[in-house]
Amino acid sequence: MRRRQDLENRINGILRIEQGVADNIELIAMGESEGDASIVTEAEKAIAALQNEVAAVELDTLLSGEADSNDSYLQINAGAGGTESQDWASMLMRMYVRWANQSGYKVEVLDEHAGEEAGIKSCTLQIKGHNAYGKLKTESGVHRLVRISPYDSNARRQTSFASVYVYPVIDDNIDIEVVESDLKVDTYRASGAGGQHVNTTDSAVRITHMPTGIIVACQAERSQHKNRATALKMLKARLYEMELQKKQEKIDAANAKKTDIGWGHQIRSYVLQPYQLVKDLRTGHTSTNPDAVLDGSVDDFIQASLAHKIHGGDTVVEDID
Repeated sequence: MRRRQDLENRINGILRIEQGVADNIELIAMGESEGDASIVTEAEKAIAALQNEVAAVELDTLLSGEADSNDSYLQINAGAGGTESQDWASMLMRMYVRWANQSGYKVEVLDEHAGEEAGIKSCTLQIKGHNAYGKLKTESGVHRLVRISPYDSNARRQTSFASVYVYPVIDDNIDIEVVESDLKVDTYRASGAGGQHVNTTDSAVRITHMPTGIIVACQAERSQHKNRATALKMLKARLYEMELQKKQEKIDAANAKKTDIGWGHQIRSYVLQPYQLVKDLRTGHTSTNPDAVLDGSVDDFIQASLAHKIHGGDTVVEDID
């Protein structure tokens, strides 16, 4: 039924665009025959506005993977570099939260560890909505920031790294076997900037899957039991995503990217000084407005990377200083 609803929505979207184009072409013809330039202008603006809907439909056509329609987990980890990289990790967190809000998705912070001076050491978000995983899956990798450091009294240019790891939320009816003896479960006190989720008991839960080395954590709830259940679901989702990669024979060393956060592993560079440019190193797609990108305008990069992945384009290796 979900697949049927998805297809109906796609078909209806295309039909709506076709009808909009046809209606406005008729208005243009009527305006020209009556010599009314205002009608022509308004119809042309309406057709131009349909380009956004066309882009959304085109993006949906790239999402046909087994778990693409699922909700998504998104994990961010600061790289080496202390405050600089931790501040960059928080900037990425803000970027993806804004992107999700602009896309009509709901966001829940499942786990967050604040930096000593600023930013975050790590966080895990759950992004809820149709095709959330499909749209975000190519964001996995190392993201690089180049800027004049606000934390350097000498105003020197600094390069910072943070990793992003995306995996799908799995349906409850998907059975992923997890052996209890393979798990190391740690509890700790929730941390963060404050508020209702930070408490004074050891309710936060971290689970390590010993055979794979996968680590998941949750501190979203006051109840240790609820946090453990959520963390276990996250673990199953990670294991499911690994099986998807094997089945599709597209294992791309995601874990290696995740553990080595530094030079030579980045997928995208964000340069704020001395010039302004965001460049995806896989597709070559660029933007000269990094402020807009960091405010959540990531769809162009997502569409370019999805198309590149599906069509099997050659990797772009040229970097920027």
